[in-house]
Amino acid sequence: MPHHAQPPLPHAPRGDWGALPASLRVLHIAPEGRSDAWLSESFAADNAVKVQLTEIAGAAAGLEQLNVATFDAVLVTHHRGGQDALAIVEGLRGAGGDEALVILGDAPELEMAPLSYEVGADAYLAKPTTSTRGLLWTLAKAVERCRLVRENRRLAQLERARLEREHHEAEHVLCEQRALVRDLESLHRRCVDESDQTEAVTSASAELAARTSLSTESLALPAPLVAHYRELLRTHVIMGSGTLADEMRMLAELLATAGISARQTLQLHLQALEELVRGLGARSTRHVLTRADLLVLEMMLYLAEEYRRHGNSAAIAAKAA
Repeated sequence: MPHHAQPPLPHAPRGDWGALPASLRVLHIAPEGRSDAWLSESFAADNAVKVQLTEIAGAAAGLEQLNVATFDAVLVTHHRGGQDALAIVEGLRGAGGDEALVILGDAPELEMAPLSYEVGADAYLAKPTTSTRGLLWTLAKAVERCRLVRENRRLAQLERARLEREHHEAEHVLCEQRALVRDLESLHRRCVDESDQTEAVTSASAELAARTSLSTESLALPAPLVAHYRELLRTHVIMGSGTLADEMRMLAELLATAGISARQTLQLHLQALEELVRGLGARSTRHVLTRADLLVLEMMLYLAEEYRRHGNSAAIAAKAA
């Protein structure tokens, strides 16, 4: 980079991304005893960017300055036999610094650029072959990259927090639905106890009580039935209910024929849903819960219709007899 003033260049394009910023706060860490005004003069000669330059001699003073002030970018001069910019940059990155870091040196870029990237620098520029405008664009691109990295990190944290919140909400919903099953079980037990204490019980009521008076232990459902419902739920989550009407109707008919109650069907649904949610890992659960609610609602409607049809058939058969 020439040390004398350059002729003014055309103004660079402005914009939010991919363009030169209006201003930059830059810290220049120069070797001790070698600081001069050439860099500030070069920035003043090209007014494409208003550079607020702070020059500090020595690595220790530069690190101290970073602790008391904020900068968009840090320029570190590399001088063989003197200041080791690679060690300075590595120390800054190791301490958690996320500013844009650019190294300036006299060595060829092909020699120093790979080493600079390996210690965490955003760019290496050889002073003899770099113009002021080229330095400004390199700084702007490095600053833009660091801002994008920060934004990406922030969005990733928000996404993790959202997924955690969704999983907590899913667990809360499942707990409420499990509590509903327990409440239905308690209500059923009370109804059965009251029926047992009543002396006059009709044969129809006795048959209904025998069919529905299942203990907690007898609520264990056959594994093939659970597996079948799990696959139905998984397919419903992916495709929706439009293509599964026949499968749901057949399953409702099977449940009604086997005497599976609405309470047991809800338990079957919860068992399959819990396994599906656990299998999601860190993925979103909101879509799964929404689709699952629709599925169990439709299943209850189909099941109620099947029991109504079975009841009508039994009544017709009794009347005919």
